[in-house]
Amino acid sequence: NNYIPWMAWASKDKIMLQHLNRLQNRNEVLLAEASSGDVRTILVDEDKAWVEVDTDLTIYDKGNHFIFTSERDGWKHVYSTDLSGSIKLLTPGNYDVINLSGFDEKTGWLYFIASPEKPTQEYLYRVNINKPGKPERITPPDLAGTNSYQLSPSCQFAFHTYSRFGQPPVTDLVKLPQHRRLKAVVENKELASRINSIKKSPAEFFRVDIGDGVLLDGWMMKPPDFDPAKKYPLFIYVYGEPAGTTVRDAWGGNTYLWHLLLTQQGYIVVSIDNRGTPAPRGRDWRKIIYRQVGILASADQAAAVKALLKDYSFIDPERIGIWGWSGGGQMTLNALFRYPDLYKMGIAVAFVSDQRLYDTIYQERYMALPQDNPEGYKNGSPLTFAHQLKGKLLIIHGTGDDNVHYQSFEKLVNELIANDKLFSMMIYPNRSHGISEGKNTTLHLYRTMLNFIKQNL
Repeated sequence: NNYIPWMAWASKDKIMLQHLNRLQNRNEVLLAEASSGDVRTILVDEDKAWVEVDTDLTIYDKGNHFIFTSERDGWKHVYSTDLSGSIKLLTPGNYDVINLSGFDEKTGWLYFIASPEKPTQEYLYRVNINKPGKPERITPPDLAGTNSYQLSPSCQFAFHTYSRFGQPPVTDLVKLPQHRRLKAVVENKELASRINSIKKSPAEFFRVDIGDGVLLDGWMMKPPDFDPAKKYPLFIYVYGEPAGTTVRDAWGGNTYLWHLLLTQQGYIVVSIDNRGTPAPRGRDWRKIIYRQVGILASADQAAAVKALLKDYSFIDPERIGIWGWSGGGQMTLNALFRYPDLYKMGIAVAFVSDQRLYDTIYQERYMALPQDNPEGYKNGSPLTFAHQLKGKLLIIHGTGDDNVHYQSFEKLVNELIANDKLFSMMIYPNRSHGISEGKNTTLHLYRTMLNFIKQNL
């Protein structure tokens, strides 16, 4: 009933470990002596919901100090501590540190990624652990979007990758902290040129008010010949779980190209991050989903769609579809089954139909133990509401999926049959969770989805 998900040498004879309980709401940082076997607790991080494994934990000063991240004040911040447990906050303020990028022990400069003003973007900042204060932004102001960095051990150089929504990434070698560009590493000129040559409407980022002061971030892609006086079908891309976000001002790769294709077919494509997604919007934003994965998220998504219908007269309320993969497939099913009068069609790929069948570490982190939260597991699982299906549904799965096992697919199929619900399905033999193995698989998958969309939306 415990996990040891992280360990590292603190010195020649001492090992530092992170020790999580089964519920994953208490993380102990332990220091063990290899020669004697003695173990002592030097730090405890707790939360009423869950705590993450601290992959940013950094040991310095010959093992006498370390840097760690915690949400203990309501935001994800960086702290330093010695072996006695004396803690010092290094990044104060009402914003989240997304992740650490590097630490120069000689100078005390700690580099990290954050975006205090726009949770859809990412920038590099630094603070000196010897004189904590207002962080210094390193990323130049003209690089609005998503910036990632691979820092050298000295933190004097970095590979900097920059992208925006619909704009392929470019990577440069830069000198820090001046952010002086030394060399272009990856330019992606050919891809950028081909993307720019495609006729399209500019993507729009927005915030939608779903009531009670809750604002959700989203983006919208419109057809290239968009006319606000016309009515357009709306197709929603969803993930909605604590493992990822979809609303980022960053290059979206094949998913972006797929959605761009759909706009050329006359569809408006929208994605919205509901509460509970890991956006840098504070601890309460992320952990409100505890014990209600699939319940709160699908309610937020439905409320957002209804708000969009009020805000945008060009959306056809009779032609609303939704699709997602993995956790997004589960969210698609919850949307169709729980709100059958709102969504007219959906495509669920590699989905979880019953949360009791999924990975123990993942599911228990966000939902607690099944025996302690039986109603949450039941009401968060699409299987429970399959009998309410009204719209058109296409479900897709690989029989070799070692992440979301094929059992999940078959269980939903049997439930739909038992309730006399008509639906479409596509099975890919021996394909794993990404359904990419084998000749022509990816093209076949997306042609299958495109045909279903054109026939039913």
